[in-house]
Amino acid sequence: MFYGGDYNPEQWPEEVWLEDMRLMKKAGVNIVSIGIFSWAALQPGPQTYDFAWMDRLMDLLAANGIMADLATATASPPAWLAKLHPESLPVDENGARYMQGSRQHYCPNSKAFRLYGQQLVRKLAERYKDHPALAMWHINNEYACHISRCYCDECSLEFRVWLQKRYGTLDVLNSSWGTNFWSQKYYGWDEIGLPGKTPTYANPGQQLDYMRFMSDSLLDAYLGEHRILKEITPELPIMTNFMGAFKPLDQFEWAKHMDVVTWDSYPEPTSGIPVFAAMQHDLMRSLKGGQPFILMEQVTSQVNWRQHNPLKRPGVMRLWSYQTIARGGDGVMFFQWRQSWAGAEKFHGAMVTHTGDENSRIYREVEQLGNELKLLDAIVDARVESKVAILFDWHNWWALELDSKPNRDVLYVEQIRQYYQALFKSNVGVDFVQPNADLSGYKLVLAPAMYMVGDGVADNLEAYVQAGGTLLTTFFSGIVDENDRIHLGGYPAPLRKLLGLCVEEFDPMLPGQTNAINVEGLGEADGEYSCNLWADLIRLEGAVSLGSFKTDFFAGSPAVTVNNFGQGKTYYVGTQVEESFIDGLLGHIIGDVGLTAPLDVPAGVELSVRTNGDRRFIFVLNHLAETVDVQLPEGAFIELLGGSTLRDKLQLEPNGVAILHKQD
Repeated sequence: MFYGGDYNPEQWPEEVWLEDMRLMKKAGVNIVSIGIFSWAALQPGPQTYDFAWMDRLMDLLAANGIMADLATATASPPAWLAKLHPESLPVDENGARYMQGSRQHYCPNSKAFRLYGQQLVRKLAERYKDHPALAMWHINNEYACHISRCYCDECSLEFRVWLQKRYGTLDVLNSSWGTNFWSQKYYGWDEIGLPGKTPTYANPGQQLDYMRFMSDSLLDAYLGEHRILKEITPELPIMTNFMGAFKPLDQFEWAKHMDVVTWDSYPEPTSGIPVFAAMQHDLMRSLKGGQPFILMEQVTSQVNWRQHNPLKRPGVMRLWSYQTIARGGDGVMFFQWRQSWAGAEKFHGAMVTHTGDENSRIYREVEQLGNELKLLDAIVDARVESKVAILFDWHNWWALELDSKPNRDVLYVEQIRQYYQALFKSNVGVDFVQPNADLSGYKLVLAPAMYMVGDGVADNLEAYVQAGGTLLTTFFSGIVDENDRIHLGGYPAPLRKLLGLCVEEFDPMLPGQTNAINVEGLGEADGEYSCNLWADLIRLEGAVSLGSFKTDFFAGSPAVTVNNFGQGKTYYVGTQVEESFIDGLLGHIIGDVGLTAPLDVPAGVELSVRTNGDRRFIFVLNHLAETVDVQLPEGAFIELLGGSTLRDKLQLEPNGVAILHKQD
């Protein structure tokens, strides 16, 4: 189980390094990420390199039994690169060039950035390929965190090349983008620019392709470094760190080129039960088909970059670290090891605070967690149990949230969160999958706000339901194809047969406007519920209404439906309904498909199960402010963290954690 954090010893005198080694070993640290922002320290000039300090650091880590996750250092180019090649700096949509003096100040398509960066990567790989400390390569850092789009001349040229590869001919491009609208038709590739600052809405097909292009451009920059590392050290794992549900990058595509998914988690510490963090853990685990991930960054105490930065209360860091492991993490790491004394992140929390010793509350929690994780080797490589899938598609996200929409308050991740939250509260495991994925292993598939339905998706969903699966989707789904062109034939044209309905019109509601639905046919979930944001005017074509609108000219028309299709069922929710309805609806559905939580626990207690062969580990996490009792099924359970044997009952303190394994 990996445990450690970002380590930036170049910020400190070398006499501090020995103290770092002592404190790391005391805290159970076994890996550190090094060199992430060290380009200027490693390469003082275009033809000058200084690896002496890195040599000493790598030797010191090896001597102390600590592994190195060695970064390529390309996340923050040195000042000399901007001076020699100002064209390497990115340009915003207004045509203004960014300046050096922060970080991530590069255009991903800059030839100079790629040239010098790849030269550095090759020298690092050749120098340290056989070093005993080297365990993993860390390319760049948090791609697109600050610069997700560039509008420079190099990007404009590369965009045209990208479009020619995608479409082949201008006739195909013009058809795909619908350029006969607003006289946008192109007769030469050199007429096509970037969708930057335009008088009003840009072409949606162009906007969507530009987002695809930028994700691909950043990926190509990553792959330029990846190829060098694979050539020189083919046996070592390579990755870069994601940022959870992060819009600019198609992370399913990126994950194909990573040996392990790693990501950085910074949920708001006052947000209560961390549903969104759990959702993002599940998403990151799903990027490589359930393969365990590594949490590369979190904070021990407080971040420095929000408007207000409250502390994590005692025990919360430990609790949330175990949530990481419960949901598929095989490593817990932090930004950073030692709190900086200068720079923009000097108030960002760390494993060693500004006290500089082991006497702080923070270090004591770090030490406790690190030494507990030594007990969990049996969990490494274990998979999370999931029989529910949520469709997640970055291209759908990009298209749904382009401008010129009926209601721009329909946000993709928020729509997914509402349904995920109900499953989280029910302690039902969830995977995230792409729309064309094999769905046969799931009892329930959810597809909230599936605005875009590309080639083959409708057929995939029909085959899944026909064979006995249960599908739920929601309003504004099945509207456009992969180029953001309307599916003609009545909404949602590709899904009409599957859902047994037609949406004749939709009525986006104004802020503050509400309606209500009357629900009948869901048993305990029957009743009246408030709704807002959107209302579909539905004509039934075989589906049965489970809920109808209460007011407006469409009062009495269906708002929630169910349709039998083959051996399975489809549910459709044509409005945004309050949380209690979603809880009740999904409670009804998961009961109908035979899904149950692994234990019966109070609300506010999180459960997750990981399996490794015939071994099954049940994680129990108490997010409540009071002690809870959890009734256990018959038999004896070993609690891994305390080593005790439990029968009948588990008691958990506030922020308490237990990992249960049933004795044979």
